[in-house]
Amino acid sequence: MKELPKAYNPKDVEKDILSFWLEKKLYHTEIDYSKKPFVIVIPPPNITGALHMGHALNNTLQDVIIRVAKMKGFNALWVPGTDHGGIATQNVVERLLLKQGKTKHELGREKFLEFMWNWRKETGDTILHQLKYLGCLCDWERTRFTMDEVCSKAVYKAFKILFEQGYIYRGERIVNWCPRCQTALADIEVEYKEEKSYLWYIKYPFKNKKGYITVATVRPETMLGDTAVAVNPNDERYKNLIGEEVVLPLMNRIIKIIADDVVEAEFGTGAVKVTPAHDTADFEIAQRHNLDAIKVIDENGKMVNVGQYSGLDRFECRKKVVEDLKQQGFLEKIEDYTHNVGVCYRCGTVIEPLISKQWFIRMKDIAKKAYDAIYEGKVVYYPEVYKEYTLNWLENIKDWCISRQIWWGHRIPIWYCENKECSIVVSYTNPEKCPQCGSKNLTQDNDVLDTWFSSALWPFSVFGWGVDENNTELKYFYPTQILVTGYEILYLWVARMIMMGLHFLNEVPFKEVYVHGIVRDIHGKKMSKSLGNVIDPLEIVEKYGTDALRFSLVSSTTAGRDIHLAEESFVSSRNFMNKIYNMTRFIMLNIQDENVEEIKSWIKNFSTNFNEANFGIAEHWILYELKNLVSNINELYKKYMLGNIANELYEFIWFKFCDWYLEVAKINLQNSNSKIYTLGLLIFVLEKILKLLHPITPFFTEYVYQNIKKFLPEEKESILETLFTTTNEINFEFDFEKVKFFELTKNIISEIRTIRNEFKLQTNSKPNIIITAENNKVVDVLKNFVSYIQRLASVNETTFLNKTEQEFKKPKHSSTAVFEVTKELGTVELYVLLEEIIDFNKEKQRIEKEIAEIEKFVSILQQKLNNEQFLTKAPKTEVEKTKVMYQLNIEKLNKLKKVLIDLE
Repeated sequence: MKELPKAYNPKDVEKDILSFWLEKKLYHTEIDYSKKPFVIVIPPPNITGALHMGHALNNTLQDVIIRVAKMKGFNALWVPGTDHGGIATQNVVERLLLKQGKTKHELGREKFLEFMWNWRKETGDTILHQLKYLGCLCDWERTRFTMDEVCSKAVYKAFKILFEQGYIYRGERIVNWCPRCQTALADIEVEYKEEKSYLWYIKYPFKNKKGYITVATVRPETMLGDTAVAVNPNDERYKNLIGEEVVLPLMNRIIKIIADDVVEAEFGTGAVKVTPAHDTADFEIAQRHNLDAIKVIDENGKMVNVGQYSGLDRFECRKKVVEDLKQQGFLEKIEDYTHNVGVCYRCGTVIEPLISKQWFIRMKDIAKKAYDAIYEGKVVYYPEVYKEYTLNWLENIKDWCISRQIWWGHRIPIWYCENKECSIVVSYTNPEKCPQCGSKNLTQDNDVLDTWFSSALWPFSVFGWGVDENNTELKYFYPTQILVTGYEILYLWVARMIMMGLHFLNEVPFKEVYVHGIVRDIHGKKMSKSLGNVIDPLEIVEKYGTDALRFSLVSSTTAGRDIHLAEESFVSSRNFMNKIYNMTRFIMLNIQDENVEEIKSWIKNFSTNFNEANFGIAEHWILYELKNLVSNINELYKKYMLGNIANELYEFIWFKFCDWYLEVAKINLQNSNSKIYTLGLLIFVLEKILKLLHPITPFFTEYVYQNIKKFLPEEKESILETLFTTTNEINFEFDFEKVKFFELTKNIISEIRTIRNEFKLQTNSKPNIIITAENNKVVDVLKNFVSYIQRLASVNETTFLNKTEQEFKKPKHSSTAVFEVTKELGTVELYVLLEEIIDFNKEKQRIEKEIAEIEKFVSILQQKLNNEQFLTKAPKTEVEKTKVMYQLNIEKLNKLKKVLIDLE
């Protein structure tokens, strides 16, 4: 029989396995009415992207889910694709052009877009290729792009319907403007960063009497555009001033003091400046009070219409205004002030609220349908708290600004006739003439649609809704089953997909939403190049293999929570793969060619053999534990508790199968009478756990499966074509007493090992032991298993006694432990005889010294944990680490004190 290489090398394996999957098209799915569909559409990464740890996490989780679905018999489909990325992509390409000494304006719109499409063809699918090497089982023949013909037709069709239904309108509103990207942004595209700044208190003199009213502001440069001062109508301090006129400092403009309920009397002085053209709340106040809106900052962030300040950058102007206010006696005081500043989610530039003419979607009615569907449970969230967050956002939704002042994207399909009397024309293609006056001079709107508009249609645009809404693929594959996404795009994307799916197809686009967290470093900090804490998934793959990366990500995952990763995690996962590999190699080394058919036949008739082979306590125990594992994992998959699944597999494979049953099996394999059934059982269990593990570590499990499938009754071309392990495959009548007896044996062996470790016994030091029991049956079972105890615990002579029949006194200088078997079978006592094995005086001194050192360390930890400043100001991870260390040392202390008692 061909021997497996001594070590598992992922590099040698993964490339061949991937080629095998791609060649066999194991990823591909067609309509099959005999099977229930299970569909995932990928959250499309931007074409600018290269694989980072967030992508690796998101797509690994999707791959786990889709592989399980496929192995459970669903017609599983995972649709891949990329997003054009709008602002983000245009920024990248503009920077690329600048390096060549060019700008987009020098090229012009047509040439610039030509350049962008060429760039997209060259680099746009990089991340999809990287996902292939991550093992992602996407249907690569169905790859979509938000600006391809199929998706674009859906975009224009959706726009036309919404426009004709009266939801899309054009209006002047305050928008979030990015001076760097030169475009409007939706509210949820604005990120907020904490900034240490100042609160400037400015005096506004009364026009007709002495004195002044003081206002506080964080943006003194915008006062140049003030058209009122507002106070709360219930604020007793200012009731008599409502209606008074004041002189605007530096501009000498006369403005009024007005009353409005929105003013917070507790902020600053309780009087606020009103700058309608540069603040959303002020714009709404102006609407209520018919105030003028004076634009003093332009789209480039430069001052306009403000005399001597015109042309200055807004932040330079701030310095100049503060200086002039101070010189002219209008600055009352300055206070330190920390507040959140809105920045562009793509380039980080501070947002400028500007009045601008933009295209909007009226969202209230559309959101209501989504709210009702989510509230009624038509979309299930994991974890459920995100349902409440989404409902709250939908309840308070604002109209969606969908126009962007960039060139890369879906150009708004609105055409204007040269005849201003004619209505606008909505058309995907260039109209030959105006349908009203016949003019051939029509101009298309310059703006493009918000990237998230096309993304909101993704779950049905990928199936050709824009081409034919009655096509069979759409009817079969829509709605999808589950969306896997990060919480940061819950409103930007997820809620909008639900709204659009319901609006256009009257069905939610997915039945479930699994929300994962952000991947952070071990200290809880977000990974960033500037902090130098980025872990590159491609480097991890190179060092430890793809499966180690995947297993670490999955095992660290809890829905909704951020992941804290360190490189040690990948080392641990690689070691886990090696553990299984070495176990597999050991099994294979014990099989001769002539045994293959015999083992295959034995496994085929496993149920019969189980009952006839008179399996021992270890066999009953491992199969019972396997059945529990399989049952738990199938239940956990129903709730997508993927981290728990990975950790349960790790616990079973390493600590139960390898550490315990394999060690028993090694002894059994030395006996020709038990060799075949032992090998058969090992392969039986191995195959079951490989199928459970496959969705998480596909390359490794495929490789091992290919090497053991010759022993299996039913050989499949790929492990992916096997059925996911269920409890039906382990439907045996277990002897639970035997299971309990092996648990007892395990505990005895573990306790002896602990005692050996505590007393630092050398390998060749084999103490004698005495085991006493209250029941003869227990004694008989343990006697039958004594050779295993002696070998696995490294002990010498073993004496068994029945306590009820013989008088027994605890031997001097022995370490003791008590175990309960069952209530009926009573207890078992273990005595490890240490006489002549150790130097008691020397050992006592060593332990007393160790106890003193630990007590000193525990005292230091206790002081830290009693320190309120440490608990409130130290990083949470540090506090938790200290608590864990304290608990571990307390436990160690108690153990050593027990050892000391045994010595005495």
